[in-house]
Amino acid sequence: MIAALLLPLAACTAGDKPETASAPDISLETMKDVTRTLASDDFEGRAPGSAGEEKTLAYLVEQFQAAGLQPGNDGSWFQDVPLVEINAKNVSPLTFTGGSEDLSLEYGPDMVVSTYRVTPRIDIENSDVVFVGYGINAPERGWNDYEGVDVTGKTVIILVNDPDWETQGLDGTFNGRAMTYYGRWTYKYEEAARQGAAAAIIVHQTEPAAYGWNVVQSSWSGPQQVADAENGHMDQSKADGWIQLEYAKKLFAGAGLNFDELAQAAKQPGFEAVPLEGVQASVSFDNEIRKHSSKNVIGILPGSERPDEYVLYTAHWDHLGHCEAAPDGDDICNGAVDNATGVASLVALAQANKEAGPAARSQVFLAVTAEESGLLGSAYYGDNPVFPLSQTVGGVNIDALVPMGPSRNVTVVGKGKSELDSYLEEALAAQGRVASAEPTPEKGYYYRSDHFSFAKHGVPMIYFEGGEDLVEGGEEAGAAAAQDYTDNRYHGPKDEYSEDWDWSGIMENEALYYRVGRALAETDAWPNWVEGDEFRAIRDESRAEAE
Repeated sequence: MIAALLLPLAACTAGDKPETASAPDISLETMKDVTRTLASDDFEGRAPGSAGEEKTLAYLVEQFQAAGLQPGNDGSWFQDVPLVEINAKNVSPLTFTGGSEDLSLEYGPDMVVSTYRVTPRIDIENSDVVFVGYGINAPERGWNDYEGVDVTGKTVIILVNDPDWETQGLDGTFNGRAMTYYGRWTYKYEEAARQGAAAAIIVHQTEPAAYGWNVVQSSWSGPQQVADAENGHMDQSKADGWIQLEYAKKLFAGAGLNFDELAQAAKQPGFEAVPLEGVQASVSFDNEIRKHSSKNVIGILPGSERPDEYVLYTAHWDHLGHCEAAPDGDDICNGAVDNATGVASLVALAQANKEAGPAARSQVFLAVTAEESGLLGSAYYGDNPVFPLSQTVGGVNIDALVPMGPSRNVTVVGKGKSELDSYLEEALAAQGRVASAEPTPEKGYYYRSDHFSFAKHGVPMIYFEGGEDLVEGGEEAGAAAAQDYTDNRYHGPKDEYSEDWDWSGIMENEALYYRVGRALAETDAWPNWVEGDEFRAIRDESRAEAE
């Protein structure tokens, strides 16, 4: 039996503290059954728009109903999310000519390339090449890598992460070691398009990217999903992609430049973009285009006292479908950890909350689509909320629960950003555990899961996962286990369910998800972002309008 539900004092969240409540058991069997089922080969990796999606949606409705949820979207379990699937075919080598040595990079092992443009053909021929450092234009930080250079119609070469990602500590122009949104590949492509670049190519480096080339190859090859848009995304660059580091060094050397020296120079304020004189890039490919609607799945437990105030539990149901095959020929990216575990949590937490009886506020269980394609399902909900965001109290995002055994801590992604931290800390106290900041803030996890889509609209969401200070083996064992998952299973065919998993740590954290969510649903407080946080003003405005 999970210990008593501890609710935070109102020190930082004005409102009456609700009575302490007991929590029901959270079903380990449900966690296992849902994870095992969704991660099976029968679901083909749960790609949006595939037969695997159809099976996933049917299964989730079945599980949500059995858990006692009601349809959350005006009598429907679904919210349609308009998407376009773009599948690059007949991809030519990415060639660089005009240097001392011509380069021809093969699609897959050497480079990946795709497009956001909804068009049947992409042709880039003899596009001048410019190195734009980190590809950042941040006037509020006094930084513009595009200043003084016109990259219209050109191919820009970009470094991943922020200029100060190697800093030890969190002080610096771009928050030191902690990645900002300027470090994310999504931003870099967005900014390159705003600057008029024909192609934006990021140089892959494992540490600042936070994953190896195997992840790039599996994630950026095959069908890609983009949000449907009236303009067909024709305002985006023709092509976006990545190249391996060794080829970037050869490319620069062929232009008489030293990659390592320029990469260091790009870390300094005042860096100026460097044309690769005489070097031109070419690439072409066809696109198979299919418009379709994927679906978010929404269930609700109506509140007993304030049913028009909402608490969210979110997790993404999608994964990569068929992907780059492993050496044994397995080409299904099953996504057992990422994120069958999170969806299983939604079902198990719904069961537990139903058993506990109605909370004062309504509880919404939202399984979103297309997270792996750039948070598209949660972004669509944020732009088209089923329940008013001004009336959404906050919530818990659950993504990729790695079975590492019990830990003395949990890792909070974005620790210190919102008053939700106090809810978690009270729940942790019951377990004799603590909250820790991310050990690897340079990996930018805050911008890599669905809580970010709600934060951008001002809704406080907390995202935490099992910590790396394991009861058995300490921080060294925890870091090794996390790295093993990243290196050998993350976004690959071997992220598969195993009957040998140790669920004890995950279930310990399930109690925390329950306590935090239930506390939010019972209190009448409206937790906010801390003073000075980037999302505080948005929240203040939405709450002022609601009141």
